[in-house]
Amino acid sequence: MYGYCGKILSVDLEKGSYSINPLEEHFIRDYIGGRGFNMAGLFYGQPRKTDPLSPENTLHIGVGPLNGTSFPGAARVNFSARSPQTGILGDSNTGGDLGPEIKFAGFDQIIIRGRSPRPVYLLVTDGEAKFMDASHLMGLDTVQTQMVIKKELNDNRVQVAAIGPASEKGVVFSGIFCSGVRAAARTGMGLVMASKNLKAIAVRGHGAVEVANPEMFERSIDRIVQDIKDHDEYSIRRRLGTTKLVSALNGLGCLATRHFQAGSFEHVNEVSGEALEARAKIKSRGCFACTIPCSRVYHIEGDFGTVTGEGPEFEGLAGFSSRVGCGSLSFSLRCCNMCNRLGLDVITTSEVIAFTQELTQRGMLTPSETDGINMSWGDEKAVMTMIDKISRREGFGDILADGVRAAAQKLGRGSELAMHVKGLEIFQADPRGIKAYALGLAVASRGGDHLRSEPWFEFSENAEEGIRRYGTPDSAFRLKYRGKGRVVKDFEERCALADCLNACKNTIVNMEVLDFDSSAEILRHATGLEFEGEEIQRAMERIVNLERIYLTDLGITRKDDTLPSRFLNEPMPGDNPTSGSVVEIDPMLDEYYEARGWHPDSGKPRLETLERLGINI
Repeated sequence: MYGYCGKILSVDLEKGSYSINPLEEHFIRDYIGGRGFNMAGLFYGQPRKTDPLSPENTLHIGVGPLNGTSFPGAARVNFSARSPQTGILGDSNTGGDLGPEIKFAGFDQIIIRGRSPRPVYLLVTDGEAKFMDASHLMGLDTVQTQMVIKKELNDNRVQVAAIGPASEKGVVFSGIFCSGVRAAARTGMGLVMASKNLKAIAVRGHGAVEVANPEMFERSIDRIVQDIKDHDEYSIRRRLGTTKLVSALNGLGCLATRHFQAGSFEHVNEVSGEALEARAKIKSRGCFACTIPCSRVYHIEGDFGTVTGEGPEFEGLAGFSSRVGCGSLSFSLRCCNMCNRLGLDVITTSEVIAFTQELTQRGMLTPSETDGINMSWGDEKAVMTMIDKISRREGFGDILADGVRAAAQKLGRGSELAMHVKGLEIFQADPRGIKAYALGLAVASRGGDHLRSEPWFEFSENAEEGIRRYGTPDSAFRLKYRGKGRVVKDFEERCALADCLNACKNTIVNMEVLDFDSSAEILRHATGLEFEGEEIQRAMERIVNLERIYLTDLGITRKDDTLPSRFLNEPMPGDNPTSGSVVEIDPMLDEYYEARGWHPDSGKPRLETLERLGINI
């Protein structure tokens, strides 16, 4: 089988056994790979209300048909299960080298069931699996765990997905970390692994991924690489990666500042991606087959000593600067490094801390309730102490370790200030300034997630193209709301394509180097299967609808497709380009539901929509 390995590894941790099952062609055509394989497995293979921390909650690890080829950025991997953080769909995606290594080891998907009676790590090599003792790894951080496994296997090319101490302590927003600090940290997949007594997954393969038509495939690759290099954003993405957004969003007046109480940060020039490049960057680092090495190795000295690490993404850099009111680059990098090694999601960690800070500011929380720590804006030591407490579920950290929604419930106050959607905390951009993103956050199948749609088009200000693509010039402007339902539908399917191919959204979505027709062409060259663009687009639509039914079966309705009241009712303060803006969620939802073919009152897919997509429920 070209492009695919044709095999699914199914692991039973309780029995200490595994089986290998064939990957059927109809499954490939319906779901393509990666996220699609995982979503279909969860949808059809597991009861909706399975306890997220029970042995019955299966962990699906999916890769795509381009992983392990020369396709630029085809290095990503999806981890999916029912989420212990949100109670709904759990799914997280990361880059590095693990995804290709799973293909080299001979598999398109790994499905893990049960709970081991003792701590183990799973070793996957060339078509087989072994259960290795992990008792000596317990308590180690994510980087230490990877290093110890590589050393004991005497192979530095082994790729390891590891959890850290936060997962072992039961933090619901703990993640899985690969290739150093590449984080699959959203929705609590690290806690799912911990609940299975599974400390790590180590993968080493010696195979190769064969494509059906190497000459035509490489010709397509050459064209795509050239398109990437010719793109206006190639240079800055190569230099700064997503950290470019810190100064960019600040200039637009929608950088999350002091828990979304402002849209610009007075210390932005000290903590921006440009400052990181100038003061701390040693060299660039990329994922497997990457043409835009957007990560970096950094080294910096500060008040809390020397920090050396990799990354961070925009979410961590802004999360531990503007969001918590701290203006030190070395501090922000130290907090990101702490979260990575402890195994914490930086978005949720920065949110629960900023939430605590705003409650403190408003007199709704006192130091006597936060273990004697004064959680005021800009107190670096307090923030670092709270990160540590969260990771150990100690004192007030135990209240925050279940996420911001649960923290507000346990405190009995502040629910209106908890910045989440469906239990998942939102990223470091204020939705009032980016209204397609606002709608994307409201309807995303993981909860408050910006990566399910990434509708960059609203920054284009190309009115003519807005009319052509989405029927209105307003679709091309970030502060207008008309047309945004159609924009989000389109970009959700583009993001699904990236997650199914398990290739980088920087290129497929933000640079649009691959649409449905060109993706069908390259899949024909890779797999030998006669894909068509319309078939690919329909498969992505199918996946989005599967995810929606999964949610509605768990009780999600239109009332849940919303945002915190601050963004709906409080005009953006200050004197900046976003001042006075609020999010008009209802008309955008109406348009989105109509575009999707969902009921306007419930947000549930209509029967004719399911029939058109061939979904059986």
